Formats: sequence, structure tokens, C-alpha cells
Amino acid sequence: MASPATEVKPKPESPSPTRTDAEAPRRKGHGWIWLIVLAALAFGIWHYRGIFSSTPADTTTTSGGRGGRGGAGGSVPVTVATATKGDIPVYLRAPGTVAAFNTVTVHSRVDGQLMSVAFKEGQLVHEGEVLAEIDPRPYQVQLEQAEGQLAHDQALLKDAQLNAQRYTTLYNEGVLSQQQANTQQAQAGQYEGAIKTDQGAIDSAKLNITYCRITAPITGRIGLRLVDAGNIVHASDQNGLIVITQLQPISVLFSLPQDDLMEVNKQIIAGAQLTAEAYDRDTVTKLATGKLATIDNQIDQTTDTYKLKAVFGNENNALFPNQFVYVRMLEGSKKGLTIVPPAAIQRGPQGTFVYVVTQSTTPSPSSGTSGNSKGSSGSGNSGAPASIVNIRQVTVDITEGNQAGISAGLQPGETVVIDGMDKLQDGSKVDAHAAPPSSDASSGASGAAPSTSTASPSAKQPSAKPKKSSKP
Repeated sequence: MASPATEVKPKPESPSPTRTDAEAPRRKGHGWIWLIVLAALAFGIWHYRGIFSSTPADTTTTSGGRGGRGGAGGSVPVTVATATKGDIPVYLRAPGTVAAFNTVTVHSRVDGQLMSVAFKEGQLVHEGEVLAEIDPRPYQVQLEQAEGQLAHDQALLKDAQLNAQRYTTLYNEGVLSQQQANTQQAQAGQYEGAIKTDQGAIDSAKLNITYCRITAPITGRIGLRLVDAGNIVHASDQNGLIVITQLQPISVLFSLPQDDLMEVNKQIIAGAQLTAEAYDRDTVTKLATGKLATIDNQIDQTTDTYKLKAVFGNENNALFPNQFVYVRMLEGSKKGLTIVPPAAIQRGPQGTFVYVVTQSTTPSPSSGTSGNSKGSSGSGNSGAPASIVNIRQVTVDITEGNQAGISAGLQPGETVVIDGMDKLQDGSKVDAHAAPPSSDASSGASGAAPSTSTASPSAKQPSAKPKKSSKP
């Protein structure tokens, strides 16, 4: 009898000792790395707090908080100027081209050989001066022939007049017919006509001899010589002999937008003499001063501009034909404006504004910054009224050079900030210093491209982070 089969169960595999031994060192290495990272992070936090722990207290004490509102007696140093009342000239500006007042191409009026040239290239000649001479001998011969023919015809006329008198006497006596007498009188009249023709030939020959001496028709500067001595010249030559340009006076042609036509034309009709100034290419050096002569009789539709012509004396020869210049023409003036340096004008989303310096009703603390006693309203004396700034909306009518004309929002005599307004807010305490006289030019230069503020005048103006004050 067979015995029952016994089922052999496989033993579960035990984990490999090799794998356990390999993972233990790896976990141990990761622990050291995390420990080093945590230690470095803790050191960084400690070092950062140690450096910047004292900064807020110093900043608040020095500048009165962000924006310089003057919390703890701090004042923002600024440069100020006083608004004045006056007139500002209105100029129209445009590029222009210098043109000779007169340009003459000198031609020969007779044919012949060019015998001599009496000028130098680039020479300044006066009207009537001899420039060149053409061989006059052929025309002198023509003059002699015309004079000989005149003498011949005069003799024939005298004989015809005597015969006409005889025929008239015989006709009265009834010897000759009236037809014969009339024929003889007509013969005398023919010789009278021939004499006039001969006289015309004489005058023509004399005129040609005069034309052999070529003279300057105007006063001006001679250009390059186009024909040399010895050449045969003709009256029909297209190039001519020389070109003369009149430089004194000289004219400048320029164009202005048609929007300015009405005002300019009104003044011309009224007989006003508008002053025009010519500047070099860099618009820095003034070359000459002249007057507006006339305007064109039509508008260029392609550019919506009209042409003008100004005349300059050019005594110093600073202007030259075809020279590029900038023209500044005085159109008029804006009267009764409040004038400030252009650097005082600030711009924001709500328009243009200025910082007006006023006296605060709250006395400044004794620890305040002492400013310049002459031109500083906020001095450091204990109990003295502090200077503060207020934002004032203004209407800028015109800006010309180092002057900005305000028509509304500011009164003459008020003080405005022209430098140091980057940290100002409405109501900030300031240490005001008057601008030196030499700063007018610099303020005008900075006003040519006024800075644009992005903050609303009614809100706080953004300012840079205040630095620690160096004042005691």
C-alpha cells in the first residue's frame, strides 16, 4: 500500500544581506548633507539680521520716512526760484536754405575771340568793373564802312534836294509837268531814308564795340571761370563766361506750417517788420539777423506748408549760397505771464504741476537741519516756522529757452522748487536754498526736455529709498 505523498513547501527567501549592508551607508551620507545645508541657512539668516537690524531706525530718524515727509524733523534739501511776471517772445522755427539775392550768368553779347580776362576766380567785383575783353577790330571795320556809306548817301541827298527845287520852279513856270516834279521830290525822300539807315549801322557798330568790353552787371562774388582767354565765344553760348552771385544782401528761403500763415500774413499786411535770425546746423551759433521780406502766394499741398523769404545784410559774409541754416522768426510775444525756470514744471497723469514752497504753521523742531540763512525758509532755529511744499496744478502757455510762461495756477512772487524734487510729496518739509545766478542757463537747458512724472498730483509722489543723512 503506497504511502501518501507529502507536499514540500518552499521556504521563504530571506532578504539578501548584501542589499541591507549597501543601503545603510547611503542613508548615513544623506544625513550629513542635510545637516550642512541647515547650518548654512541658519548662518545666513543670522548674518542678514545682524547687518540690517539698525537700518529702519536710522532712516526714519534722518529723512522722516519714505518720501521725505519730515516725520522726525528731517527736511529735504531743494533749490528754489521765485516766479516773476513778464513777457515771453514767441518764435517760429524752421530749417532753411541760403540763396543768393541775385545770380547772374555773364554771356558775351557779340561773337569774337576772347582777348583777355581781367578777374580772378572768387574775386569780389563791383558793378561796372571790366571782366573780359573781346577783339573789337571787326566791329571797328564795320563802323568805318557805315560812316562811308553815310557820307555817300548824304551827298546824293543834297543833289536830289537841289534837283527837286529846280523841278518845282519849272513846274510853276509851266515848263514841266507835275508828275516830273513829284518824282524828283520822292527821290530826295529816298536818300533821306538811306541816311537814317546808315546812321543806324553806325550806332550798331559802336554798340558792338562797347559790347567787346564785358563788365560786371551786379556787385558780387565771381565763381570759377568757364572760358579761358584765346577761345572764340559766341552770343549763343549756353554756359556763359562766368557766374556772379550777390551776397550782400542775401536771402534765406524756409517753410512754415499753414497753421501759422494767418498770424504772419496779418502782420505783413499791417506793415510790421518781422525779425528773422539764422543759426548754424547745430542751432547754437547765430550767424545773422535780418527781416522777413515776403511770403509765397500759394500753399504746397504735398507738405501743407508755405514758403517765406527773409533778407539778411550779411556784412560779415557768414551766409553762403546753398548753405543749410535754421531760421528763428519772431512772431510776437505772450504778455503778462508768470515766468519760472522750465525745470520747475513737472508732469503727471493729471497734467502739469509745480512744487510751491510755503511756510508751515507748525514750528520746526530744534533738531531740524540748519539750512542756508539767505534763501532758506526752513532754518534749524528752534521754534521757527518750517518750509513745506504743496503740489499746485498750473497751465503752461509757452516755453522758450530758459523761461516757462504760466497763465494759470501760480502767482508772481511765489517760490517754486527747481531741483531736488525727486523725494518730495505734497506737504514734505524742505530745506530751501535759492538758486545761484549762474544756474539760469542750466535750468533753461534742463527745461528743454522736462521730466515726466508718473504719479498723480493729488496722490503721494513715488520717491527713491532715502539714504542716511551726512549732516549732523
